[in-house]
Amino acid sequence: MQFFLHRDGRLHVESVPLDAIAARFGTPCYVYSRAALEASFRAFTAALAGREHLVCYALKANSNLAVLGVLARLGAGFDIVSGGELARVIAAGGDPRKVVFSGVGKSAAEIRQAFEADILCFNVESAAELERIERLAAEHGRLAPVSFRVNPDVDPKTHPYISTGLKENKFGVAFEEALPLYRRAAASRSLRVVGVDFHIGSQLTETAPFVAALERILELVDALAREGIALHHLDLGGGLGIRYRDEAPPPVAEYLGALLGRVGTRSLKILLEPGRALVGNAGALLTRVEYLKPGAEHNFAIVDAAMNDLLRPALYDAWHDIVPVAARSGPTRCYDVVGPVCETGDFLGHARDLAVEEGDLLAIMSAGAYGMSMSSNYNTRARAAEVMVDGASVHLVRERESVQSLFALERTVP
Repeated sequence: MQFFLHRDGRLHVESVPLDAIAARFGTPCYVYSRAALEASFRAFTAALAGREHLVCYALKANSNLAVLGVLARLGAGFDIVSGGELARVIAAGGDPRKVVFSGVGKSAAEIRQAFEADILCFNVESAAELERIERLAAEHGRLAPVSFRVNPDVDPKTHPYISTGLKENKFGVAFEEALPLYRRAAASRSLRVVGVDFHIGSQLTETAPFVAALERILELVDALAREGIALHHLDLGGGLGIRYRDEAPPPVAEYLGALLGRVGTRSLKILLEPGRALVGNAGALLTRVEYLKPGAEHNFAIVDAAMNDLLRPALYDAWHDIVPVAARSGPTRCYDVVGPVCETGDFLGHARDLAVEEGDLLAIMSAGAYGMSMSSNYNTRARAAEVMVDGASVHLVRERESVQSLFALERTVP
């Protein structure tokens, strides 16, 4: 089902025309569809029906409180990588007892914060981290729930910057080190072993790498069972891709069906950590054409959004469809769609055939994941407003920053 559609020559999100949103809230502006979020989440829960499970949304994809609140009300858990993300979950009404804390660099303060919140578990990513959690748990009289993120060394066949399960990546513990670490944790008076976790990368569009990784992890699960180390849950991680251009990721039911078939009759609660797959196609970035600049080799459509608003094209050379909000008749022209930031790499799309004029609105599609969450204030640019649409209702869920707020915490010196 699509939630961004043209009607009467104007692009709508659900029942609301995007040009009306731009007129009310200005540009650049992120726009999210609540119905799209809910449909994506329910696709995961439907595929897991009949098994004990918890879908833990990965906050790094989009951490707006409204997004978190919608998912929390649907029963979601959350995958976090910082104390700040834990605070966001709680502020949005999420249940910290449904939180898994991932990440390679958990500070002592963040671990204490997680103790106080009574989270579901720590996904431990090194022997040094295990030592820190054990020591702090003993100091606080806690029994810390731990799960190891195990690196299966499987090639996810994705962009190298978002590959996370190979030997050369910083994430997780090596497969060969996992069994001794589990033995150590199981023998500790301050640790409680609850599960195993793996995550091999992001924007994966084939099932085979997931299956290969799971088969390695199940070898470990069975080895632990033989030693009497019982696990409560198996965390299958995230990473399922979405369609940006011509990708064809497997449907959620097909992807999970392949994995659950391998799990078989093992009595384990299934956890998942989807991020992009839940929010990516639920959002778009609205931007307005400031100038059209013809050139000898390139024609430029200079817009008011930039790499500080949406970093993925500059960082990964990622493709996002760019669609005029109001269709124009007449011939198209090939444009590089670029922003005002003072970097040659500040582009949102290369070689796009568009029929546009100055002042026109463009929608940069599939921007719900790793858009606002990776944005910055480079060139002292205020970050965009965020809006959520629910049917015919429009909610401002983040006000546009003011320039004054950007230096409110700074001081000059005499």
